[in-house]
Formats: sequence, C-alpha cells, structure tokens
Amino acid sequence: QVRLVESGGGVVQPGGSLRLSCAASGFAVEHVAIGWFRQAPGKEREGVSCISIRDTTTYSQDSVKGRFAISRDSTKNAVYLQMKRLKPEDTAVYYCATGAECTGPSTMHYWGSGTLVAVSS
Repeated sequence: QVRLVESGGGVVQPGGSLRLSCAASGFAVEHVAIGWFRQAPGKEREGVSCISIRDTTTYSQDSVKGRFAISRDSTKNAVYLQMKRLKPEDTAVYYCATGAECTGPSTMHYWGSGTLVAVSS
C-alpha cells in the first residue's frame, strides 16, 4: 500500500527556515518521480520542486529558486524540502506526491495529506 506522510510544517516568521519531510511506504523513493506541491488559500495547487527517476531536480516556481532545496534519501525512504528565507507568499499547505514523471500535479498518482506552512510576523 502506497503511503506518503508529510511533517515539519508550522508557523514561522518571515526570513525563517523550515524543513519538510515526506516519509514514503509501499514503494522505493529512488524508483519514482517524487516532489513537493503547494496550495495557498483560494489558489490552485502548484508545483514547487520535484526529483525525477534520473535524479534531475526541477523547481517550478522562480520565486523559490535559491531558497528551497529538495533532496531524497533512499536509506530512509524519504524526501525533504529545505526552505530558507521564507516569505509570507510561501504560506500554503505543502503536499508530497509521486508519479512517473515530474511534469506537474496532474501526472502525480499518489498524494500525502499535506502539512501547513504559515509565514507570518
């Protein structure tokens, strides 16, 4: 049974950092495309970052480049999203998802339930 469980969200001040974790079970993270997506209140779900089967990393939003970093640990069967210099516009529910390719939310087959990140002073 495929399962994805996110953790690490919370409330942080602008400029702060958080590290999100996604614990996977039922499959091996190194054998799939796996990534992070987010959905802000009143907005559509959007891609944040993804790692492909070939270990290619992509960052879907120019606004997170240089601030966010995705990583995959096959020994722990987990994926992480290190977020630095957080901004209020990063506030959203962050989801971990997996699929065959890093081509967007519609191509992801399995989703976690999300973890809330709130950036506020």
